[in-house]
Amino acid sequence: MKNILVTGGTGFIGSHTCISLIEQGYKITIIDSCFNSSPSVIKNILLITKRLKESNLITFYKGDIRDKVFLNKVFIESLKENNPIEAVIHFAGLKAADESVRIPLIYWDNNVYGSICLLNIMEKFHCRNIVFSSSATIYGNPKSIPIHETFEINPINPYGHSKAAVENILREIYISNPKWKIINLRYFNPIGAHESGDLGERPLKNEKNLFPILCKVAYEKNRILKIFGRNWPTSDGTAIRDYIHVMDLADAHVKSLNFIFNNEPQIMNLNVGTGLGLTVLEMVETFMNKNNCEIPYEFCDRRIGDVPILVANNKKAISTLKWQPKRNISDMCLDGWRWQQKVLNEI
Repeated sequence: MKNILVTGGTGFIGSHTCISLIEQGYKITIIDSCFNSSPSVIKNILLITKRLKESNLITFYKGDIRDKVFLNKVFIESLKENNPIEAVIHFAGLKAADESVRIPLIYWDNNVYGSICLLNIMEKFHCRNIVFSSSATIYGNPKSIPIHETFEINPINPYGHSKAAVENILREIYISNPKWKIINLRYFNPIGAHESGDLGERPLKNEKNLFPILCKVAYEKNRILKIFGRNWPTSDGTAIRDYIHVMDLADAHVKSLNFIFNNEPQIMNLNVGTGLGLTVLEMVETFMNKNNCEIPYEFCDRRIGDVPILVANNKKAISTLKWQPKRNISDMCLDGWRWQQKVLNEI
């Protein structure tokens, strides 16, 4: 049974990917600093995996990927257990575009230096298989839609620059040593939650993403939803995004891992989205209709670092990975609200 290291495994996307990995028969080693997530997420993962009768397949270490001594210990422990780490899915990092504009050094330190530390340790232990959590943010403000993987990389904020920098490092590593197997997943706007209602998005710091904020407003924990910008070049003036269910995104990571194990060394870039764009208002209206609730909102100035439209051309991921997004915007709204109601009831 292959042992997969998941960095940032208690975060939103990482934790859901852990579920998919276990469902597909992988053992997982999770490391997370828990800067913006909680170790209690492991309990949620265990709750779901117990239903799968696979609850013995998780090892968790709390620590920072910038700590080389810590990383070295994690790899050594796996060797001692005769279950070496054979691949890494790398989620760990900061991800708020507007925050990155205010404090860029923190993003370069966490996202880029942290990745360098991880890659050095991987090379030391001859672990050269990696799926990297990249972002559509690296495309900046593309000239046409939908976005293809061949489009110019032109980020407009430090967060996007940090993701592009890691992709550049990975490409140069592959050129220098073509034994590496690398897939960069450039994903768009993940929302929703596990269908069980036992796992979802729960950041410890102030929420930056639209969906958890929207849910708090629906639950009347926040007064009003702020929508950033009403003069974007779209049908209703609000930004268009390609929303993808977090479990479809998790499945794409597992499919990428399977591809790596079953194919020759290479480096590949893949967009992961539905290929369908919705305005923010359309998403909010769908949420209200499907969950029978009201969400008061107001329009605010655009955020620094935002772009008007991000929609994926996902044909390469579909054909290469034999992957297909299965869940629609209604599923995202229903599953996400089921989880958020549970969380908000506990506050």
